[in-house]
Amino acid sequence: MARAGDAIARARSFALAARTMVEVARHRAAGLLVIGLVAMMTIESHAQSRDEQAKIVERDVRPILEDAGGIAVALRENGRTRFFNYGNGDRDRPVTADALFNLGSVGKVFDTSLLALADEQGELKLDDLVANYVTELQQGGDIRRITLQQLATYTSGFVLPGDHPPWGGKTFTLQEFIATLNAWHSDEQHQPGAHKIYSHAGFILMHLALERRFGLPFDELMRQRLLRPLGLRSTTLPTASSDPKQDPQGVIPEAFARRAVQGYSEHDEPIGSPGNLQGYYHWLGTGQMYSSARDMAAFLAANLGELPDQPAIQEAMRRAQQTTFRLDKHTDQALAWEVHKGRETIVDKFGGLNNASAYIGLIPDKKVGIVLLSNRGDMDLARAGRRIVRVLARCEDVHLIREHGG
Repeated sequence: MARAGDAIARARSFALAARTMVEVARHRAAGLLVIGLVAMMTIESHAQSRDEQAKIVERDVRPILEDAGGIAVALRENGRTRFFNYGNGDRDRPVTADALFNLGSVGKVFDTSLLALADEQGELKLDDLVANYVTELQQGGDIRRITLQQLATYTSGFVLPGDHPPWGGKTFTLQEFIATLNAWHSDEQHQPGAHKIYSHAGFILMHLALERRFGLPFDELMRQRLLRPLGLRSTTLPTASSDPKQDPQGVIPEAFARRAVQGYSEHDEPIGSPGNLQGYYHWLGTGQMYSSARDMAAFLAANLGELPDQPAIQEAMRRAQQTTFRLDKHTDQALAWEVHKGRETIVDKFGGLNNASAYIGLIPDKKVGIVLLSNRGDMDLARAGRRIVRVLARCEDVHLIREHGG
């Protein structure tokens, strides 16, 4: 009888174990089904998000395209980058994310990143007098009162021919530039620190001050401190020419120039050759920067604080975006950047020449940003860029997508 009881007990135990295994298997199957459904929903949601991004970009970029030239777009949202390309780099090649564009004044936010990094590391101070570094200016007048921060915020008070229309004014050698600055006198409308007055000449002077502080040509300083650490291998400034008399600003290196787009006027006319340089200041360290949408996407990510391996550079970029001078109730000036206040704050910079246009804009709090590069002059990329980042940050009604062709 004892043996029969043991057998019955073992049978019941086996039956219970079997039922338990069935239940475990059932729960595991249910769990796997849920995981699978969640994964499918995530993929579907991501696909819908990508489709929505494409519609948003298309809605605002397509209408401003013209017959000649094109636009390369780099979009950053939720830690991901996407590229959209429209039009032609020249008569034979389409625009790509790796084609090189003249950044125009968008290059100034690279300059102020470099400046803010030097301040962050204690190598200079933003309120240092420029004449402390460009010592020839100590012989001048009111130029001795101007600080590095005033140069970076367009509040130095001084302007030179070429800073404002009509274009095509006087050109300067370095010696002529220094002499002109030493002869400059402020007036009621041009007091250092009192007003914003756009001055490209101020950034040329900043380049010179940074060269003097670090004892390096500006292109090498930019390469060592910013471009190389960020891995921007398709971004360049002019380097020294083998014929300085013919090319006093230097030249875009040949390997980069081959990838550069052809620039066009607003009337579809080619202007210059790919990789050409413009400007009124004729010495090395004054020429424009060239870059690709792919490199600009990495620069954008750094400005959004999304490259954790470069904390010092990212902190410098964050500081460069901070307000230093109020322009009006809606707009502040940062270091080269403008800060547009509203439901969400947009930090941005536009650049334009007669054969190139560029825009970079971001909403730091939302981790959303965009770059638009065009090889056509006088394009309103800022309006398109601001609309796109606002919609992506859900600052505007997403139903606009449907109303405008989505």
